[in-house]
Amino acid sequence: MPGGPSRRDLIEGAAASVAALALPAPTWGAAAAAAGKDARLWYRQPAIAWTEALPVGNGRLGAMVFGGTARERLQLNEDTLWTGGPYDPVNPAAQVALPEVRRLIDAGKFAEAQALANAKLMGMPRTQMAYQPVGDLLLDMPGIGAIAAYRRDLDLDTAIATTRFTAGGTRFRREVFAAPGDQVIVVQVTADRPFDIRLGLTSSHPGAIVSASAPLLTLSGHNGERAGIAGRLRFAARARVSITGGAVVADGDGLHVRGARSVTVSIAMATSYRRFDDVSGDPEAATLATLDRVQARGIDHIRTETIAAHRSLFRRVTLDLGRTATADRPTDERIRANDAAADPALAALYFDYGRYLLIASSRAGSQPANLQGIWNDQIKPPWESKYTVNINTEMNYWPAEVTALAECTEPLVRMVRELAVTGERTAQKMYGARGWVCHHNTDLWRATAPIDGAEWGLWPTGGAWLCTHLWDRYDYGRDLAYLRSVYPLMRGAALFFLDTLQTDPATGALVTNPSLSPENIHPAGASICAGPAMDMQILRDLFDQVGQAAAVLKIDAEFAAETAAARARLAPDHIGAQGQLQEWQRDWDAAAPEPHHRHVSHLYGLFPSDQIDPDRTPALAQAARRSLELRGDESTGWATAWRANLWARLRDGDHAHRILAFLLGPERTYPNLFDAHPPFQIDGNFGGTRAIAEMLMQSRGDEILLLPALPGAWPTGSVSGLRARGRCAVDLEWRGGELVEAVVRGEMAGRRVVRLGTRRVEVVLTPGKAVKLRGNGLAGA
Repeated sequence: MPGGPSRRDLIEGAAASVAALALPAPTWGAAAAAAGKDARLWYRQPAIAWTEALPVGNGRLGAMVFGGTARERLQLNEDTLWTGGPYDPVNPAAQVALPEVRRLIDAGKFAEAQALANAKLMGMPRTQMAYQPVGDLLLDMPGIGAIAAYRRDLDLDTAIATTRFTAGGTRFRREVFAAPGDQVIVVQVTADRPFDIRLGLTSSHPGAIVSASAPLLTLSGHNGERAGIAGRLRFAARARVSITGGAVVADGDGLHVRGARSVTVSIAMATSYRRFDDVSGDPEAATLATLDRVQARGIDHIRTETIAAHRSLFRRVTLDLGRTATADRPTDERIRANDAAADPALAALYFDYGRYLLIASSRAGSQPANLQGIWNDQIKPPWESKYTVNINTEMNYWPAEVTALAECTEPLVRMVRELAVTGERTAQKMYGARGWVCHHNTDLWRATAPIDGAEWGLWPTGGAWLCTHLWDRYDYGRDLAYLRSVYPLMRGAALFFLDTLQTDPATGALVTNPSLSPENIHPAGASICAGPAMDMQILRDLFDQVGQAAAVLKIDAEFAAETAAARARLAPDHIGAQGQLQEWQRDWDAAAPEPHHRHVSHLYGLFPSDQIDPDRTPALAQAARRSLELRGDESTGWATAWRANLWARLRDGDHAHRILAFLLGPERTYPNLFDAHPPFQIDGNFGGTRAIAEMLMQSRGDEILLLPALPGAWPTGSVSGLRARGRCAVDLEWRGGELVEAVVRGEMAGRRVVRLGTRRVEVVLTPGKAVKLRGNGLAGA
């Protein structure tokens, strides 16, 4: 809406309001003050492939740093540069055709139902918009001579990528970092002798224009159309050069620096995006204003603040899984070695990297982390690098609460608020329903209609799953003001299903119809069906959480009763003839065309939910185990990570570690530790990070499980700062596979049951006081 807040206003406002999400200043983890020297990726050679380059980011801006010598390349991203513009993709024929699709499903005519859904129910267009790169910053130093003493690294503790080398007898050092407060990417080049360097900006966007006027480089352009949706965004990138010694002059469309001892480049980027329904921003003015503020503040001050801001998040958790000499090798060599058992520190590095990536790709005021976080070099990226909400977006945020990065969920929470607006329109126009809905994908413009094809997209439960993250944010942080603000979103999602759930004519149970078990074909020749297990599990969580929220807030008792009544009628989980947890209402699993399918959607109830548990529901837990055995351990990157979490929930640490070892090997991890689907998808990084945390600590309700899935490969170690539900921090130390000490710190008064295997002890938590438990007997200190 014209005249609304600017992008910077949104970022600053979100940073101010994030107090509703933020945790108190951490006091746990004394080791955090000296974050380990091993929290670093390093290499003996420059990157050639994009998946060898190193990522920096501040949530909104990202760069991939190649670490070149005669030519350095920074590939640049700004998180609102997507194709298209505001649009409403709901098919006007959908609501009329919906009853017939449901009738065909009830009649068992699944292929006919899917064909009709493809003809009448799918969004227009049948795709969504794509995330795109801004361009590249190139730094050229031709003819600098022979290269020696080369090293590049990414320090996860400072969030600085550094390249060092000697060329022709001159020692060079180049640092790159992304400043979250000042919204710039900074490159600093220093040498022990004067040097020359040429700087240029390039872009793959048709019609993009580059101009140079010392000390500024400017790139401006327009986003592209996609699938008939016209491009409505303008974008700009500016680089300002400051030097010590020498001179800088414009050189065609670049800048040429001669005789400098140091060169600093500050890069600002922006688009005209203001909100999903407003593209009235001024990127040219915004980037110039940003660079003026940066110049007034000074780079040294900005660098110091950037490190401090990053460490305030990163140092909340420290992890030590043991160390061997293998950890002294370059990162790419450790990955190629493919021996996680001999290199336990690689799992700790992967954990640290996952937390680093979430900090770098999801900060207050930014967009949520998409399929590639914020890093993408392609105009037409895989799967449009958008938000796939039938697993991938949710997996991006699996580590946030447990690894003490609650603030990083602010962009996800804000996206759900926006989806509730567009999803209300979709619910009314497509289903004739109240509330709001989101299907299996969304994009910058918060499109919520089904896309791709009915066999993939006609899944109405994406918004409901996202709402479970809203509850998790409350359950870990216990902020009543926050819960009050998100309750209408949760209520609206539940209201949609109260209006749209159908009665299964065979059983009388309530089921979703039409729906599907994400992306999996059943043996009746289609994907779409009624009441897949995942939907029932998600809706049990949604209805339960709405009821709990209403009770906590002391509101809406009548609606809570409605959701409780509907929950009681949802189709239950079933155990099939193979002893497996059924994926569908019918026992189709054995005959499904893809027995090793990447999705394990019917196991949502085991993880990330806790509906299925070895203690409380042993038969279902055993059925989930059987399903995992049938599905197999090795899959795509993110699907492998999900399997590791599931085995951790089954408390089989050695099995979880075998899967994690595959995830960390060269088939599923690129040289820069990015997850390989393949191609790159960042969700596997985040899923793997959460799996490591799940192996060490789990919490449900008021219960905390210590070392529930500790593998033999990690006999000795420690972790500090993990978060449990109910505003608790947990530190652990173990030796020889046995607990040495656990420290539980509560930030609110209450009682917790702490468990270690079959042993349990109830502890009373008082704010500001630590409860220490020692040894396998859980003796209090």
